[in-house]
This record gives sequence, C-alpha cells and structure tokens, in this order.
Amino acid sequence: MGNDSDLVQAVRSHLIWWRSLGLKDLALPAGPSVSTGSPLPVVRQAGIEQFQQVETADKQASLDAVRTELGDCQRCRLHTGRRHIVFGTGDPKAELVFVGEAPGEEEDRQGQPFVGRAGQLLTKMIQAMGLTREKVYIANIIKCRPPQNRNPMPDEIASCEPFLIAQLNTIQPKVICALGTFAAQTLLRTQDKISRLRGRFHHYNGIPLMPTYHPAYLLRNPEDKRLVWEDMQKIMEELNLPGKP
Repeated sequence: MGNDSDLVQAVRSHLIWWRSLGLKDLALPAGPSVSTGSPLPVVRQAGIEQFQQVETADKQASLDAVRTELGDCQRCRLHTGRRHIVFGTGDPKAELVFVGEAPGEEEDRQGQPFVGRAGQLLTKMIQAMGLTREKVYIANIIKCRPPQNRNPMPDEIASCEPFLIAQLNTIQPKVICALGTFAAQTLLRTQDKISRLRGRFHHYNGIPLMPTYHPAYLLRNPEDKRLVWEDMQKIMEELNLPGKP
C-alpha cells in the first residue's frame, strides 16, 4: 500500500464484511461508536492512517508507533479480564507472518503470542521450515485473551483489526499464514470453513495468504499434522525456502 487511500479502502472493505455479519455499531479504537456506514472516521480516530508501507530501516519504529497508538487499550470489553496486551513479536522485516486467533492463558500471562503448548508446536513447525521465530512475525487477530478462551466476538475483532492491518501494512510480508478459522475468515472476509480454505493460496491485499489449521487444533487432532505440513511446504516453495537442514 502506497498511500492513505489504500489503507482507508482496506478498512472500509473489512467494515462492510462486519456489517454483512450483522454488526451495526463499531467500538472505535478511540472515541464514541459510530455506524459502520461511516468507516473513514474509524481510520482517523484510530490514528492508523499514518502507518503506511515504510522503508526497511523504519519498520521497527513504525511497529513501535502502532503499539504506542494501541496504548493501554480499553476499546472493547476484553480489557477488563486481561493481564497483558499481546501485540506481536518477531522480525519487522519478516517475509512470513503468522496470524492466529487470540491469546490464550499462557500468552496472557507472558504478554507474548504463541508461547503455550500450541505455541511450542508452532515453533517446531517454523523450525521444520528452516526458520526461527526470530525470522518470522507472529500476531493475532485480537490482542487480549477472551474469557475461558471463548471465540472472539465480532465487535471485539472489529476494535482490534485496524491495528493488525497496520502491522501487516508496515511489515509487508511476502506470505501470510492464517492459523485457524477466525484468522482465515477475518482476513479473507469469508464464512467458508477452514477445511475448505486450507491447501491453496488466497490473497490479502495482494499478499499470498495460506490458511491452515491452528496448532491448538492439531494438539487435539494430531492426525491432521500431515495436512498442515503440506500447507507449510507450499509456503516454503513460495518463499524458496530449503527447509530444515
């Protein structure tokens, strides 16, 4: 994305998607709620329009600015039960970004994404691709843990997603891997099941996006690890990665 109008259009398309799901009022990243029929004030009030594609040397500074804009977020109900905001971690120059659903208990405790049992499995997947966590970027659709790890609500996602958009817009990865149903459906604005979406590339604002099963799902269904590895191999081919030595 090269200018503010591109980012405004990206946010507008996401707001149209949320309205199609029945969300009529949006919890703004700052200020009072407005109708989803007026998306431009959302961008302006959030201050997100300033985060455009930046040169490599400035990517970390831009991500830091997004985190500063997020602040001690109280834009939705989830702030009342969280311990830490889980913003994201990894290389601001990463060619590959993993996007999950939401922090779990261990992530909420440490303030880092994917550090519980599912995160340990994700780390093994990344290493099998010949990478390390430090060479990719990992984030979630929402930044705070839902109570009892329940599914995120549409208004919670809508409050948080502008910050994920800013993260992706800053990093400009070559590939995005959407982990699980909520990440894939949110980024692709579809209601298709993950079982139908996985296995092939889609596109998110011109970036190839591979949906696959969430590592937490694989802990319950280890027989499907083979399918996820097939998806990872397609990402490796797209990025010309040799895999684990």
